[in-house]
Amino acid sequence: MRVRLSTRDVERLSQAIAREKGNQEYYISHAWLTEIEHGKFKPNIYKLYSLSVVYKRAYHEILALFDIYIRDIGREQITVGLPHTHLVNSATDGDEVAIRAPLELRQTVQLEKTNLVSQMFARWGEVPVELLQRMNLQNSLYGYIGINDYTLYPMIRPGSFVQIDARQRKLSAGTWKNEFDRPIYFVELRDEYVCSWCELRGKSLLLIPSPQSREPVRQFRFPMDAEIVGRVTAVTMNITEVAK
Repeated sequence: MRVRLSTRDVERLSQAIAREKGNQEYYISHAWLTEIEHGKFKPNIYKLYSLSVVYKRAYHEILALFDIYIRDIGREQITVGLPHTHLVNSATDGDEVAIRAPLELRQTVQLEKTNLVSQMFARWGEVPVELLQRMNLQNSLYGYIGINDYTLYPMIRPGSFVQIDARQRKLSAGTWKNEFDRPIYFVELRDEYVCSWCELRGKSLLLIPSPQSREPVRQFRFPMDAEIVGRVTAVTMNITEVAK
């Protein structure tokens, strides 16, 4: 880990940790560490702690060396359905995860416009907020609704994040019991994105806003000037202003 420590150094330092803790489980012998490096043993939580301290690396980084990824917990918890409504912890690790971003981020990311999350933060070293850490950006598409985009307000408010199923690009025709059952699509136009109800009339794609938004119906040549990115399958949004 580039700290130039020998296995004997690790042994000595871990012994000091074990003495301080009053628990020999924190101790990592020279021979035992060699076996770990050869993949013959998996360390327990105490030895992982010692490795984190000795090598001066965050605990989640040490776990990742053994294919345990703390940052996946939030996303994977979603797949485990619980029968009762409950609070979800706001953090999965004691340490705050550092965010790496280019200095010009504030100028390059336009929160006013609706966009694909992968394009908004393409130059980030890591996902920018904990909400996004729950997302599987490799296997799904996610969109951000611009703070000036009221197309489906109040059903989908400005500043929301939506999950997109890119496999569902064919518009569903038919009638719906209510507006909540009506399919919502994420659409790419020539110079912008929009999240909207859609209707196909001949070679024209109509973007249908919610009645409460008071936005006009927009019409585009299809598929020349408008392309269906996918169907929106989930949304995360605030329903009130966050108190400061």
